[in-house]
Amino acid sequence: MAKKIGKTKASDGLLGAIRAVIITARANSYRAVNTFLLDSYWHIGRLIVEDEQKGASRAAYGKGVLKQLSLQLTLEFGKGFDESNLRNMRAFYLALPIRDALRHELSWTHYRIIARLETRKKKDYYMQQAADNGWNSRELERNIHTLYYERSGSKKRGKAIPDSDNQLVKDPYIFEFLGMDAGESFSEKNIESALLAHLQKFLPELGKGFAFVARQQHIATETSDFYIDLVFYNYHLKCFVLIDLKAGKLTHQDIGQMDMYLRMYKDLKTAPDDNPTIGIILCAEKDEAVVKYSVLSENKKLFASKYLMYLPKEEELRRLIENDQERLENVNNAVRSKAGRQR
Repeated sequence: MAKKIGKTKASDGLLGAIRAVIITARANSYRAVNTFLLDSYWHIGRLIVEDEQKGASRAAYGKGVLKQLSLQLTLEFGKGFDESNLRNMRAFYLALPIRDALRHELSWTHYRIIARLETRKKKDYYMQQAADNGWNSRELERNIHTLYYERSGSKKRGKAIPDSDNQLVKDPYIFEFLGMDAGESFSEKNIESALLAHLQKFLPELGKGFAFVARQQHIATETSDFYIDLVFYNYHLKCFVLIDLKAGKLTHQDIGQMDMYLRMYKDLKTAPDDNPTIGIILCAEKDEAVVKYSVLSENKKLFASKYLMYLPKEEELRRLIENDQERLENVNNAVRSKAGRQR
């Protein structure tokens, strides 16, 4: 009588090892294919531009040569070479004429979006941010639309700060992903709970290298107890980042409280190898005069930024940023004028 052969189960260790090999192979295969695709599209774009520069006008070239080229390439190689994609390849080369500058972590869809940006500085910025932060193409489009580049930077804050901190802090922050009605009033507790419920979307808005540490973190002295709304650690800057949420307008008391938190954190929480802690006050409204005449203007690790609960149109957001800069400049001019009269 034939002996039954029982089913044997692969060990978890063997299964895990083989799974790791397959996942790594697929990832490497994707990267290799993506690299070849980007390189070929870049070279095709270069050939189109070089041929175009031989004398044909751009309009005539676009109507004639690209159309015929598309038909011939599609007939021989199949999909992917329609006229619009050939135009994208041309734009790709013109936007990034140095092939070694390409980040092969990004896809062709990423580069089609980046190629539409108007300056090389912005192209380089979004290319680096998308690659370093693992943005997919939808996140890249969202961040371009919300002026991620313009919202980062120290110019409108009126104080010189290190480039690393400069990239970390934005103004304003945009929390449309919370799904909260911009016309309603919310308590700080409501906003805090919503941000943590959408932590996966909140972290990219904060920036690169953030890890969540605590909510309502307790700090105690011999005489008092304090609770910090949100605490993060930035592993690129190697420092803690404290966030205080304010549902209303920024006040001197808010600034003084965060300044105190930073001093206490230095004494009670940070390790010797941690860099100085950064404090960010997120408020619904910000008065540039309060910013100017407070410790906020002197402390290079203390910031105040507005937040928006809705996704504004690009023109509206651009006006908001420009108006903030104008108000700050008006305050600075008033200070300089008063100082001149006192002399």
